[in-house]
Amino acid sequence: MTLDILGFLRLSFVDIVDIFVVALLLYAVFRWLRGSSAINIFIAIVLLFVVRIVAVALNMKLLAAIMDTVINVGAVALIVIFQPEIRQFLGRVGRSAGFLSSRNDLFSRLLGRDPGALSDAAIKEITEACADMAEQKTGALIVLLHKNTLQDIVDSGDRLDADIQSRLIENVFFKNSPLHDGAMVIGGGRIIAARCTLPVTERTDLPAKYGMRHKSAVGISERTDADVIVVSEQRGTISFVHEGQIEQVSNINALKLKLEPKPDKQ
Repeated sequence: MTLDILGFLRLSFVDIVDIFVVALLLYAVFRWLRGSSAINIFIAIVLLFVVRIVAVALNMKLLAAIMDTVINVGAVALIVIFQPEIRQFLGRVGRSAGFLSSRNDLFSRLLGRDPGALSDAAIKEITEACADMAEQKTGALIVLLHKNTLQDIVDSGDRLDADIQSRLIENVFFKNSPLHDGAMVIGGGRIIAARCTLPVTERTDLPAKYGMRHKSAVGISERTDADVIVVSEQRGTISFVHEGQIEQVSNINALKLKLEPKPDKQ
């Protein structure tokens, strides 16, 4: 089946499907890179391909040859330039497919439970600590693990392996504490480590009011399935970060709802 458009452009059904699939892929990549420093590079690459297609269509052999050389050489450079984005994308694909789940995680998911779910007592201790720190304008950064163990993040800090207690959380983030500078990691019903270093997001569209704590929270939630609680030292507010999205929490009950286990969480 062939379609004639304007008498000179011949398109088959397969060509239409091909164009549609490529358009969807370009849109998906655009949404993936939107707000990051790599979006301008992506737009430039698309323009180079458009120029090459036009050159080939008009039989401009010299320009087409130059564009082929630029594209072939630039393929290697793209891997280097987009290394963080590629790693982030592959990580999301792996998490969605369940490749990073352990055997225990699999049984938990079959039973409808989140392997990283917090108990009611742990949620109570965390929310009370966050409320107290917000009132006192004590900055805090708490990472809540799910399926990803984030071993490299844990190794960057100091191991605690302690019970989840509000007083301990507040003492860790007290401004004169040697452990206050960095993130606390909570998982498996325990405080695993403190003073951990998190990756900072490359997004450029975040409001200026968000400092390094919020940018670090966005960075780790973009790359992993972890959720993050941020207590602002300047404003005394509490934010909940999930999949790179920051949501300010109005009160302690709203934070509890965010931390409650969700049966459909993957």
